[in-house]
Amino acid sequence: MYVGNLSFDATQEDLEGLFSAHGTVSDVFILKDRESGRPRGFAFVSMETPEEMNAAIEALNGEEFMGRNLNINEARPREERGGGGGG
Repeated sequence: MYVGNLSFDATQEDLEGLFSAHGTVSDVFILKDRESGRPRGFAFVSMETPEEMNAAIEALNGEEFMGRNLNINEARPREERGGGGGG
């Protein structure tokens, strides 16, 4: 699931602790800026089952965490972009 409006200070352990109250966390990926290496303010969290994911979304979406209100929803696959090759 997508976790947005995340504190730049949040760690993988922070997110595992938050989401584990709603099921088994299978993966946490905090996106970082390629150049600076600093967090970009959002992450992806995977839960063991769809039911656990839905429970976490329902419980945590809009809730305050580390001073910011979280924006959580089911992650959607990235849309394929045309490979504009020009010539």
